[in-house]
Parts: sequence; structure tokens; C-alpha cells
Amino acid sequence: MSSHSCPDWPDLMEVAPGLKFMHCTLGEIHVPPEAFVQLEGVSQDGFSICCDLESHVYNPGHTDPRIVAALRGTHWIALDEISGRPMPPR
Repeated sequence: MSSHSCPDWPDLMEVAPGLKFMHCTLGEIHVPPEAFVQLEGVSQDGFSICCDLESHVYNPGHTDPRIVAALRGTHWIALDEISGRPMPPR
């Protein structure tokens, strides 16, 4: 597994203290089928998502906009939806 802790973890801990955000590849998160079909041509190992794998929460500020769009409407939840605070992009 090539995931690693998000370098902005101190800021993320203030926003969502119960979550642990890692940068994982798309292949590591097992993209839901309804999102996968929207990502045709996107490398499973070439793009990362900043997320808490256990809670299925992702940080759209650290995630490619194509992936963010594909995850809308799935069981994955954007951090700004649960926190009410948008995270700035890296």
C-alpha cells in the first residue's frame, strides 16, 4: 500500500478530530462502480485521494476535481459537507 498521512493533518485534526486523513491511490480505496465508470482514462495508481478510509470521508481540497465529481452521489462524503468548512486546495 502506498498511502501516507496527509501533510496537512494538523489542520484536518481541527476540522475533523475523529478522522485520520491519508493520501491513497484510487485503487486502494476501491472506487464505487458508479464513480468508476465516470473515471474512464484516469489511472487507478496515478491519482490520489485524501481521505479517511474507514469513514469514507474525503477532502476535496486535496483531491483531483474529476474524482470529486465522480464521488458525488456515492457513499463517500466530502469533508466540507460534514464540517461546514471548505478546505483550501493544496
